[in-house]
Amino acid sequence: MSPLELIAGGAEAGTLYGIGVGPGDVRYLTLRAAGLIRSVDVLACFAKEGRESCARSVAAPLIEPGREELTLYYPVTTEAPVEDAAYTSPMRNFYEASAERLAALLRAGRSVGLMGEGDPFFYGSFMHMWRRLERDYPVEIVPGVIGISGCAAKANAPLTWGDDVLTVLPGTLDEATLARRLADTDAAAIMKVGRNLAKVRRAVAQAGLLDRAIYVERGTMPGERVVPLADVDAAKAPYFSMILIPGNGRRI
Repeated sequence: MSPLELIAGGAEAGTLYGIGVGPGDVRYLTLRAAGLIRSVDVLACFAKEGRESCARSVAAPLIEPGREELTLYYPVTTEAPVEDAAYTSPMRNFYEASAERLAALLRAGRSVGLMGEGDPFFYGSFMHMWRRLERDYPVEIVPGVIGISGCAAKANAPLTWGDDVLTVLPGTLDEATLARRLADTDAAAIMKVGRNLAKVRRAVAQAGLLDRAIYVERGTMPGERVVPLADVDAAKAPYFSMILIPGNGRRI
């Protein structure tokens, strides 16, 4: 048994592991995550059809040739609004079918590690599997470093000081709601920026926070970019992008 396996522990038969692989740099994986990636019977991940799983690409240096893998391909991602039946119906069917595929492996006594970017319980697709399977099968959550932490580190920007309140906002909210919530908090992280970049930038400006806002693209990954949001005038951003607004709380 390797030192990593001794420290991280192995996988138990018939157990589902929700493995957070962190913000993008494989070096930010936890020891437990790294140990399970190497020891579970089946490594699973979500991906968009025709593309490599982002989570798998992060963990790739730890995946040995010949490992049994299962990729669950989303039927739809950004092609339809999330509140539209054209999104919710196929996604519900997909999650039901995916849960049954995982359940079949668990019933056969296989250990399964379902990898996801960041943390499984922080905007993670793993939660849809957890909701369907945790009552019937052993499930272990392996926390991961969230994208907010990775981006703040790379931006060299402490987010919360003293009693600062941090608000996490999805960029999919309407402009007025974004501006109102931003104006009512001390520090903020705006996720799901993507095609909402222009709207989010306007909301940040309306809240009077443009001078503090930092745009981070592909934080901790190759092609990383960190610039003031005021210098960004694009209409949309890549999937892995985030806006951080550090707090101004108590310093001693």
